[in-house]
Amino acid sequence: MTEDLLLQVRKPARYIGQEWNSTCKDFEKSALKFALCFPDLYEVGMSNLGLRIIYGVLNSLPSVACERFFSPARDMEDILRRNQQEIFSLENKRRLREFDLAGFSLGYELCYTNVLNILDLGGIPLKAVERGNSYPLIIGAGAVVLNPEPLHEFFDLFVIGEGEEVVLEIVEVYRQHQDKFKTGAMRKEELLLIFSHISGVYVPSLYEVKYDAQGKIGEFKPKAQGVPDKVKKRFVKDLDKAFFPLEWVVPYIEIVHDRIILEIMRGCPNQCRFCQARLQYYPFRKRGADNIMHIACQAYQHTGYEEISLMGLSVSDYPQIEGLVDSLVGNFKEKGISISLPSIKPKSNLGRISSVIAKIKKTGLTFAPEAATDRLRAVLNKNFNSAAFFKSLEEAYLSGYQRVKLYFMIGLPDEGQADLDGIADFANQVSYLRKQAGFAPAQVNLSINALIPKPHTPFQWLKMEGVEAITLKQDYLKKKIKNKKIDLNFHNIQMSFLEAVFSRGDRRLSQVVFLAFKKGARFDAWEDYFQFWRWLEAFQEAGLNPEFYLEARSQDEILPWDFLDIGLDKESSACEFNKV
Repeated sequence: MTEDLLLQVRKPARYIGQEWNSTCKDFEKSALKFALCFPDLYEVGMSNLGLRIIYGVLNSLPSVACERFFSPARDMEDILRRNQQEIFSLENKRRLREFDLAGFSLGYELCYTNVLNILDLGGIPLKAVERGNSYPLIIGAGAVVLNPEPLHEFFDLFVIGEGEEVVLEIVEVYRQHQDKFKTGAMRKEELLLIFSHISGVYVPSLYEVKYDAQGKIGEFKPKAQGVPDKVKKRFVKDLDKAFFPLEWVVPYIEIVHDRIILEIMRGCPNQCRFCQARLQYYPFRKRGADNIMHIACQAYQHTGYEEISLMGLSVSDYPQIEGLVDSLVGNFKEKGISISLPSIKPKSNLGRISSVIAKIKKTGLTFAPEAATDRLRAVLNKNFNSAAFFKSLEEAYLSGYQRVKLYFMIGLPDEGQADLDGIADFANQVSYLRKQAGFAPAQVNLSINALIPKPHTPFQWLKMEGVEAITLKQDYLKKKIKNKKIDLNFHNIQMSFLEAVFSRGDRRLSQVVFLAFKKGARFDAWEDYFQFWRWLEAFQEAGLNPEFYLEARSQDEILPWDFLDIGLDKESSACEFNKV
């Protein structure tokens, strides 16, 4: 990639690499080359903590060179295709096909066509069955592989669960058989069978699926002896012993989360019936406060960032959260470093935390009530105390906060007009409460998404409400909410529809992804590029009805993801579902 070509794209810094704290090894002298791929723009990928962790873990091995690939923006893709050039790594500007292993971080269903685009731009056959020993093995990992089946045709193997330990085992197994595999003395199928014996590794080509007359799964079983019937999710048992990237890579351009992300816990002690993230990171684990302080100090010294964000599914449930925040604020106060929290729950200590953080920077607060009425929150099993919330919020306003972000869902079981009215009333009350405290009304950012009944959750048997019904509810709320202090945002319902289909789908959907990509689908997570008609045409050509995947499921049905053991049994989920 010449300087002349880089000057033709809008953000050339996406492609130059050489960032502060990045690792660039001697490519030729490295025994194993690992391509770490993120199917979205550089700014999104470099905001992903998982990618940073795997990058650091692999580059800590002397014999391994791990280099990054991101989805090129459309202007760069046009240049690559026009000049018949292949996509290249940031570190050594090497082609994708020069690597031994290529791992994709899969965090969102609407990035699937970007995966195929990276492979295509790398000169890699899209379907795993078409790739012989001369191509890198393609590995998938991340949140969406709690149901990997819609991508089964494109990947050689998937990592189920957390990857920082299992990736080392994959690298070790590959190194043991690398020479035989590369010379053709070992068939690809033989190597994949060995990989299937690693706990947490799923090899889709080693399983077969049969469907009944209704299109439901009639049988899912291994093809060969020794292949596990179930694949057990991997997780790191001790977070204090887990790798964390202290030498935080600092991009040259602003990224989505342009700060130090400090993971203080994994999992969640709550049991919301809709939440898949809790199951992805189950069980609940936390880092020790002393270790967190050490990480924060080291990451700051290596970067100079002016903001540290605490990360976790429910950081206010960290057992020593108030003391931790006090220590962080006290340590970084003189340096002018702000401490921020993601979505938090109203608790008795919230006002105290808010006032401590406000001493440095009065950032906004984020809450996720999910439903506005106690009745619906009981259906969700959402632990949210409205009285404690408004008391805590008043204290936060008195300490200087002006903005609040609220997350709600619609399309919930047994939802009525009163529940929709409750969302409007709740948002108005949040805004006017600041006026009651003697200030101007608060600015409220109200984000409303449709409920997607996700795999492995107690809601996995629910039917998802259709596009038309959700659109009517969105329109009702638009008319209902007149307060100019409330900024109302809805997630694109067609995107939610597609996300639901692929999160709940089976392996027949691989053909739909393939056809949509061939029709030009790219960056489907971006409204500027999303074209729903491409997907509808792809479903039609594949002979599949997407509505089929949104229907209610019976509890005795074989679900596409039932072969995964995530640590909580299906019977427990069914018990929770039957309480709704």
